[in-house]
Amino acid sequence: MKGRLLKLSLMVLMNLVLYMASTAESTITKGSNQNSINFIKSSCRATRYPDVCVQTLLGYANMINENEQKLAIVALTVSISRTQSSASFMKKFSKVKGIKPREYSAVQDCKANMDSSVDRLNKSVKELGLLGKAKGEDLVWHINNVQTWVSAALTDQNTCVDNFSSPHMDQNLKAAIGAKVVGVSQVTSNALALVNNFASKHR
Repeated sequence: MKGRLLKLSLMVLMNLVLYMASTAESTITKGSNQNSINFIKSSCRATRYPDVCVQTLLGYANMINENEQKLAIVALTVSISRTQSSASFMKKFSKVKGIKPREYSAVQDCKANMDSSVDRLNKSVKELGLLGKAKGEDLVWHINNVQTWVSAALTDQNTCVDNFSSPHMDQNLKAAIGAKVVGVSQVTSNALALVNNFASKHR
């Protein structure tokens, strides 16, 4: 029963984060728990892009509330929102008039990469929700699955950028998509670091 309630609460948390991320960039709300804010800042020091980490997560301080599992879920959910936005961006770009076949193919491949990344990130969040009262080898198995999914999602995003590595690509298109996807990959990289930190304390 407790496991079901935990899973339900985590799904509610995920949906709330997705809603907030889709309506506007989160900002620190009045009355945010200072201990939770400090917890986020401290946790973000272990990431590759700490400033990005703090910027994207501080607005969810009251949701996270010094909970490492919730921190990981919020970080992954923000990554899902950013990745979905990038996939939509690619779809619009593919419809631009005058786009050359080479660029069109690269954009389509990139969108496929981002769609795959969203799928893997969703699976990772669901896997975190399955932890419940898992212990021992069962707990390790779930955590390993989460790490595998997030790592694969990050690889998808990096592959998207690689699709535009050719010097023959339109430089304006390359710069626009590169900036969009690199920002997403930084958020996902940070999420992976937070997942790894959570994993190291629960093995």
